[in-house]
Amino acid sequence: MSTVTIVCIALMGVLLFVLGANVTRHRASRGASGGNQAPTDPADRLLIAIRAHGNSAEYIPTMIVLLLVCSTLSDGWWVDALAVAAFAVRTTHAIGMLSAKTLAEHGPLRDIGALGTYAVGITLGVTAIVTI
Repeated sequence: MSTVTIVCIALMGVLLFVLGANVTRHRASRGASGGNQAPTDPADRLLIAIRAHGNSAEYIPTMIVLLLVCSTLSDGWWVDALAVAAFAVRTTHAIGMLSAKTLAEHGPLRDIGALGTYAVGITLGVTAIVTI
């Protein structure tokens, strides 16, 4: 496995934990003032933080597993390219979500990150099958 792929996997792990820490930060702030810990308003910053973390938790682990599988099966440059792309689209999506005023709006960063996640994830899955 290349250094590039390892670094991208590590950075995606860091991203997931940073997003989790952001949820904790919002919860602590909200708890100190006795606020609602289970918001439903799409413009609530805690709910936005929860969904940004949750969405990352839904996709990053699968991308990491597929990168590990692809790296085991191939040492091609495309695995590094997919690792960089995976980190880039997941970061772009998180920034897009966290910078939104509400979850009801779809900005370009969020949409690019989402579409990129699907494209990279599908490509990783196909790569794993083709390189067997």
